[in-house]
Amino acid sequence: MFHKVALISFALISVVHAQLVGTYQTETHPKLPWQRCTGSGSCTTVSAGNVVLDSNWRWVHNKDGYTNCYTGNTWNATICPNNKACATNCAVDGADYSATYGITTSGNALTMKFITNNANGKNIGSRVYLMASDTKYEMFKLLNQEFTFDVDVSKLPCGLNGALYFSQMDEDGGLSRFSTNKAGAKYGTGYCDSQCPRDIKFINGEANVEGWKGASNDANAGTGNYGTCCHEMDIWEANSISTAYTPHPCDAHQQIRCSGTACGGADNRYGSSCDPDGCDYNSFRLGDKSFYGPGMTVDTKQKFTVVTQFITDSGTASGTLKEIRRLYVQGGKVIQNSKVNVPGMSSSYDSITEQFCDDTKTAFDDTDSHSAHGGLAGISQGMAKGMVLVLSIWDDHTANMLWLDSNYPTEEDPEAPGVARGTCPTTSGVPSEVEQSAADAQVIYSNIKFGNIGSTYTA
Repeated sequence: MFHKVALISFALISVVHAQLVGTYQTETHPKLPWQRCTGSGSCTTVSAGNVVLDSNWRWVHNKDGYTNCYTGNTWNATICPNNKACATNCAVDGADYSATYGITTSGNALTMKFITNNANGKNIGSRVYLMASDTKYEMFKLLNQEFTFDVDVSKLPCGLNGALYFSQMDEDGGLSRFSTNKAGAKYGTGYCDSQCPRDIKFINGEANVEGWKGASNDANAGTGNYGTCCHEMDIWEANSISTAYTPHPCDAHQQIRCSGTACGGADNRYGSSCDPDGCDYNSFRLGDKSFYGPGMTVDTKQKFTVVTQFITDSGTASGTLKEIRRLYVQGGKVIQNSKVNVPGMSSSYDSITEQFCDDTKTAFDDTDSHSAHGGLAGISQGMAKGMVLVLSIWDDHTANMLWLDSNYPTEEDPEAPGVARGTCPTTSGVPSEVEQSAADAQVIYSNIKFGNIGSTYTA
């Protein structure tokens, strides 16, 4: 994701996460079956699939009672005087997925509502992970495989992002690596991504209270001294107007904790061990302005299938990633990805390769942090070890999602290569406005399939 360190604005009033486990609400993961495929039409249902809510959304209270450890964007200084004490004193509780967070499943479909009014106030956005069991995340090894899902973005307007992606989180949420983490994957711990986000309230079994500053423009968020970094493969960042898929490599090949400006961020964007910008394929930004959107080639007024293929140099799972291909299926027809139409770039490009990334950075005059952190070969190492599937819906308190669906940076000439990313006005996406105007927004992910290339879709 482009600016996620500051963009994450999912929030539930007075809710946070910790490392102990409370008993007020029983944790019951919504079922989400998916399919593992070996050949065309040869798929087996993984009926044990289920999803878990990220621990950053959960109610956390003192372990011996029900006093909030965190309210609004402020820690309780008595319960949480420092990182270690807070982890010892606070317990994360179970979640009421439907009533509190607007998360429901039906068959193989997951619906995530943007706004959910509940007994505690109002929940804004959410993030869940696909589980292999009640205590471990499903680990996807993407090399020489393809990942497919259906999506309905018809109710996602300008300023929102229904994001589906992979992060190289620990399989057990950090439970075995960090002895003070008693919650683990069952309660959605261990998040990381290429932005090295510092708004995560517990990292590596400790709180992030030291140095915490509440956000001036978000009553439910803030940042601490620490961030959490790992490889990130954005399969899908989208609303009904624009979409992009983007690899973000990191130097380390497992989740790590960073500190201060070494996490990157607004004051030191390229100072972390990860690539914050990635190498994105956004059809509109790359010159095809009639490919994706309402009534376009990929018609976002209707559900469609998204297929992403991870091709290696050897054609085997032991090879190194050399290309990430995209295609769509809608109305019984396979739709090949759009071609590039940018001065100075080959019009034959229709996928992400190292040469495509190099040429894009040059054509758009962007900082090449992608190759600086290993490029496709770098993220290939994370894919070989296995990554966790993340599904989310969110809005943007820093750049109003303009980097996805409008002209960005807004001060640049919109006719300059790479500036225009979608048709949304530069005045759109303001969270305080979109949280009112798009209160009924939602995204539906369904029919998830994973397997050998060519095995997960038909037309």
